Amino acid sequence: MMVEEEKLKVSAEDLEEDEPQGESGGCIGMALYWFKVLVAEMHWSFVLGVVIVYGISQGLGGALNRVATKYYMKDVQKVQPSGAQFYSGITSIPWMVKPIWGLFTDLVPIFGYHRRPYFVFAGLLGVISLLSLSLLEKLHLPLAILLLTVGSAGVAIADVTIDACVAQNSSFHPTLAADLQSLCALSSSIGALLGFSISGIFVHLIGPKGVYGLLAIPGGLVLLVGVLLNEPHMPNFNYRQVSDKFVSAGKAMWMTLKIPNVWRPCLYMYLSLALCLDINEGLFYWYTDSKDGPKFSQENVGFIFSIGSVGSLLGALLYQYVLKDHQFRDLLFWTQLIFSLSGMLDFLLVLRLNLKFGLPDYLFIVIDESVHQLVNRLKWMPLLVLSSKLCPRGIEGTFFALLMSIDNVGLLSASWGGGFLLHILNVTRTKFHNLWLAILLRNFLRLAPLCMLFLVPRGDSNSSILITELPSSDVDNEISEANNIELVSLVNGIDIDNQKEAF
Repeated sequence: MMVEEEKLKVSAEDLEEDEPQGESGGCIGMALYWFKVLVAEMHWSFVLGVVIVYGISQGLGGALNRVATKYYMKDVQKVQPSGAQFYSGITSIPWMVKPIWGLFTDLVPIFGYHRRPYFVFAGLLGVISLLSLSLLEKLHLPLAILLLTVGSAGVAIADVTIDACVAQNSSFHPTLAADLQSLCALSSSIGALLGFSISGIFVHLIGPKGVYGLLAIPGGLVLLVGVLLNEPHMPNFNYRQVSDKFVSAGKAMWMTLKIPNVWRPCLYMYLSLALCLDINEGLFYWYTDSKDGPKFSQENVGFIFSIGSVGSLLGALLYQYVLKDHQFRDLLFWTQLIFSLSGMLDFLLVLRLNLKFGLPDYLFIVIDESVHQLVNRLKWMPLLVLSSKLCPRGIEGTFFALLMSIDNVGLLSASWGGGFLLHILNVTRTKFHNLWLAILLRNFLRLAPLCMLFLVPRGDSNSSILITELPSSDVDNEISEANNIELVSLVNGIDIDNQKEAF
């Protein structure tokens, strides 16, 4: 233990010597130094896992998948906007059962390994499902939705595995919690920027099914993470105790959820997402099919999303260097308010008022998408940092997955609520007369979370939110043994006696 502490001290001293002085190092030097700090404090394979899972699988792969699926539903399966909105909710269901994946990765090692097999399994699911979508001809809609859902499950399992490591490192390195979320966000944003930049071109050249074939590559890289991961072998696991450990973990999560400092922000996170109705499919059909709309080509759609992802990247940088030390309530108030006001850009575009102001459609929608992505990222980052601080010791991965699943249920509610709104307003593939009304109702509902900010703690990214220590249990003992895995570099011990109340 003393040896490891000395190593950490030496590492910190070395980094201090290398720290860029003043502005001489420039932005690139500061970024490299920040990255070097994270690599020194965490294990290199953790950083590699974040880059592959968030940057390549979710960022680049997610961008390609998003554009390809929009055109696959519209042009290949020929579904209505409300139907596309509903089916997108179905494919997101694996993200709502993330606690199940988290329980397995935390409690059930396979062949003596806690993390590696789940990366391998996630990669296999992605490769098999996406290759099937690409190679099988004339797929019926239910089978296509099933394969898309299986592919989504592969990404979700990889995500929950790396999220467990992020939550563990946030617990043992509380001062780096915001930096870890920034690393995840930057990886995702840069990957999305690249993915959206090429998405429209590839959809045009090889079609959405061809793009699904390319998406097998990110799945293969996730599999590679599982193969290369340096994780110690833990033989002689007693699988007869699995059911008891599941019960213990369930009790620990329930005890944590009953703490006011936990359930109140959880309730806010769900409501803030569920009340922001998602009508993006209706807008997408209007962009591409409406006679009165801009009729954007596939290449244009990809470039619009790519420029929008620049807004997401700027949002991550703005949070990291300017806003991360501000209080959660203040950040969420202003970002939610601006999020509602920014929705009026869609209203101006659909009513073609931008043309009266002399702004062409392409320029206006690029501004619209960039602002939307920037504000959405700024709204999302404090929630992620807050979530990482609500995780109790021993079940960090599982509980973080539970919090993320609550968020995903909120997104599903928003997606299905938006689909229902499009349906009752009769917004179809050819009828867009009431789309403006759907936008107004959506923008109005975005203001509702401002009335519930009292549920959010007053603390910031440096505060300790979870002030109650749960009783030790078998699950804590089991996972504490697994904390020695090489995926993360953990500090020996953490003082939680001096945690301050955040409300």
